[in-house]
Amino acid sequence: MSRVVMHVDMDAFYASVELRQRPDLVGRPVIVGGATRGVVLSATYEARASGVRSGMSVAAARRLCPTLVSLPPRMEDYSAVSRSVMAVFDRFTPVVEAASIDEAFLDVTGSLRMFGSAVAIGEALRAAVADEQQITCSVGIGPNKFVAKLASQACKPDGLLEVPADGVVEFLHPLPVERLWGVGEATAQKLHRLGLRTVAELAHTPEETLRRAFGPHAGSHLARLAWGRDERVVVGRAPERSLGSEHTLPADIVDPVQVRRELLRMADRTATRLRRAGVLGRTVTISLRFADFTSLTRSATVPGPTDVTEEIYAQAVALYARLGLQGVRIRRVGVRVEGLVERAEAYRQPELTEPDRGWREAEEAIDAATRRFGAAAVQRAVLTRARPPENDGGRPQRLSEQVVEGATTRRRGPAGARPEDPLEPA
Repeated sequence: MSRVVMHVDMDAFYASVELRQRPDLVGRPVIVGGATRGVVLSATYEARASGVRSGMSVAAARRLCPTLVSLPPRMEDYSAVSRSVMAVFDRFTPVVEAASIDEAFLDVTGSLRMFGSAVAIGEALRAAVADEQQITCSVGIGPNKFVAKLASQACKPDGLLEVPADGVVEFLHPLPVERLWGVGEATAQKLHRLGLRTVAELAHTPEETLRRAFGPHAGSHLARLAWGRDERVVVGRAPERSLGSEHTLPADIVDPVQVRRELLRMADRTATRLRRAGVLGRTVTISLRFADFTSLTRSATVPGPTDVTEEIYAQAVALYARLGLQGVRIRRVGVRVEGLVERAEAYRQPELTEPDRGWREAEEAIDAATRRFGAAAVQRAVLTRARPPENDGGRPQRLSEQVVEGATTRRRGPAGARPEDPLEPA
């Protein structure tokens, strides 16, 4: 029996999630991206009609579409919606391979007897996503991953297209060669110089000619794709081995107080993701990207697996302090936790104890509030400040040491510490 593979792709995913909160912007050209030096992460189809595309600079997008509305990204919200969408997929088949945050391959071969047909599965899936998440998706169905992905691209936005095994050639051969997997601008130009502009022309070119022009591997790859052949199987999701967050700053920062604030922000997001996933982590890793685009990572192992912000932040800020950076411009900050274990499994191990209930109970209460009222319902006071207070006192290194102590003892340490201190945990 031929495999039946489905490719599900969210339509303008980030922008669609934003429009749920901003229905007044529906029908207008909207992008999600950075403010000044950022790039377009997602664009509505109204913006795409003006030539705006993901990956271009926001400045270039504004030149193409002066009426563009730009919204800042909210990655935590997109990740939450993505998890909910993937959970919808799991209802129809256990074989789900997430290709990115907004697309996945599903092998529905074994689900046909239960649901009737691949089209019925696709329509039910699209209806569930639209009903539960208020966003749309496009579904392509084919005998393999390559054909299914091309089918989903052909029916965007908010469509469904099935290409049966005996209809692959009819669907594929009229397409331009640029639509083939792995054919970028350079390869397309070389194919054009050979007089090959459609997939049909490529398919009827001797494979040996392609191997001489593009090399043995690439030539054979092109020949197979031209006839819709793709031997790759859909691989079900493996358990997460790490979870983390990172943020590219709108402007480079040098002040250690600001760096530690961003580390706290990333530690908070990472801890939230750990609790949602029901896992604890043993190793904390920080990553820094500098103004010259070089990067650096440092890791440390915590005494016991944790999902508590304060414990993760304590390790992150200690790693940063040990670097001794002075006057170095930083453009991106990240915090990741590795060595994940299931929470229930971890507590069954006699040498492990549950994280400090004081912090954990507070963070679970925050999680419940933000799930109900949105990410901005409860925030740490320090993370709402645009810059460090002027009465900081010029003590960045001492502040770092005090916060590490406060994170492990649940209290700030030195008596008389000012509550307005910019790194006071809140």
